[in-house]
Amino acid sequence: MIVHDFSNEKSILNQFILEMRDVSIQKDSMRFRKNIERIGKILSYEMSKTLFYKTEVVTTPLGEKEMHVPETDLVVCSILRAALPFHNGIINFFDTAENAFISAYRHHPDGGDAFEVIVNYLASPSIENKILVLTDPMLATGKTLENVLKAFESHGAPKQIHILSIIGAKPGIEYIKNIFPENTHLWIAAVDDKLNNRGYIIPGLGDAGDLSFGQKL
Repeated sequence: MIVHDFSNEKSILNQFILEMRDVSIQKDSMRFRKNIERIGKILSYEMSKTLFYKTEVVTTPLGEKEMHVPETDLVVCSILRAALPFHNGIINFFDTAENAFISAYRHHPDGGDAFEVIVNYLASPSIENKILVLTDPMLATGKTLENVLKAFESHGAPKQIHILSIIGAKPGIEYIKNIFPENTHLWIAAVDDKLNNRGYIIPGLGDAGDLSFGQKL
């Protein structure tokens, strides 16, 4: 897996992530969602530099010009529900991308720390020979992405996979390195060192879904 980690780069990304982490700022759900969307746009721009390109000729009022533009065979799949604003940021850059959505959640059978990831909904076009873009704002244990990859097995074989995340934990990143193909790209804005006993990123920012859309039962 090729990891593009922007943790140590000085850019406007840091401001958006700071606001998402800050307990006094993140209470503003609208601002929290907007920052997720903006980070999605920035990571999309960086990802665009590595896509497959083709040459097109554009006719201007004064002549013609050859330009290099990305191929448009992207399928952007977001993991419900925290990734919805992330998804919006990405498709604002890739106008013709196809869209997919998958439901994945943690199930704690006995109420303790141990959990399994349940996937019970996937709506997607074929990904055969296309570029699959998976969006998961919080890459914690990596189990969710593992189960998402399994769910796509019946939808074809993509020619390339890109994963976009906002904050990830080092153990989760190491875990998915052994799950995804070697030529998979991970685009991540920040990396934290560890997970707590319940598999949440430390220091992280809390539950991105709840902060975006309100608490759930």
